[in-house]
Amino acid sequence: MNENLKKSDFLKDPIEHIDITQHDTRALVEAMSKMAFSARDLARASEIYDRMLADKDCDVILCLAGSLFSAGLKRVVFDLVNNNMVDAIVSTGANIVDQDFFESLGFKHYKGTKWVDDHELRSVRVDRIYDTFICEDQLGVCDDTIARLCDTLKPQPYSSREVLEEMGKYLAKNCKCQDSILLAAYQKRVPIFVPAFSDCSAGFGFLHHQWHHPEAHASIDSARDFRELVRMKMAAKDTALLMIGGGTPKNFAQDVTVGLEMIGYQGKMHKYAVQITVADERDGALSGSTLREACSWGKVDTTYEQMVFCEATIAFPILAAYAYHKGSWKVRQGRKYSDLLNAAEIPAALR
Repeated sequence: MNENLKKSDFLKDPIEHIDITQHDTRALVEAMSKMAFSARDLARASEIYDRMLADKDCDVILCLAGSLFSAGLKRVVFDLVNNNMVDAIVSTGANIVDQDFFESLGFKHYKGTKWVDDHELRSVRVDRIYDTFICEDQLGVCDDTIARLCDTLKPQPYSSREVLEEMGKYLAKNCKCQDSILLAAYQKRVPIFVPAFSDCSAGFGFLHHQWHHPEAHASIDSARDFRELVRMKMAAKDTALLMIGGGTPKNFAQDVTVGLEMIGYQGKMHKYAVQITVADERDGALSGSTLREACSWGKVDTTYEQMVFCEATIAFPILAAYAYHKGSWKVRQGRKYSDLLNAAEIPAALR
């Protein structure tokens, strides 16, 4: 092992987030629609996403899994939030906390390589995300920031959405980047849910907070997340899913239709659904099902659904840029569901 290595030897070239506003993919997608295989699938998925945005009665839920923002996709989601192209987000904690909140504090992800000695990385406290590098000490600052934020919360259970809103409020005064998703969502009143909230820097922050306040502390109520998302479904006439990856976010967002039935209401399937993934259904790795299979559970209608088996850094910018430049979003009004969910009582119309 090279004992002269320094952290700066690895953290040199920052990842740059792709800007969909600068890349008009309409002609490309329309040409792909005349092809076959995954090209045609991606073209149809892009058209379905644009159809979601053109449907004035439809609310769009964006689901995010995998290490997306460290890979350069953060600006894509920022633009979707900022332009009323999504109405809620369900995500893994890694994307929202370890990556977006992390960069909002002024830190970066860096271009790296998988062909590296990971023991050498460990010796200088650099973590690897496939071919991307991140500073372990800076992640510690992220953990500590969340711990301090938790210390300011009233000792009681919270949904992940409520805590993430507090993080957005913190960034309103302390953000150090121009494309923070948490801050944009806070300002646009777009709720963000992280069902597995402890599985990221937030978990370390809560661990520190609860360890030092064992008798009275803030905690996460995951069932409250589910209840809040079901309230959103009740308020919406129709809903659509745009899913990048699978995992817990996919299943959590799909399950709200069944959740309605559980509390005595008529379930209504998601009207539109698109999933971009590289997972396979044969061994159960596709978060359990294709979108068509989800129809048998009463979760997703099959009139406007499309699976796209492609890696997200390729397919997602093409799809999002197509919808952005088509412009259907320009007549959409922000739903501001955070305000609905912050209301103390469920409106009488929704009971």
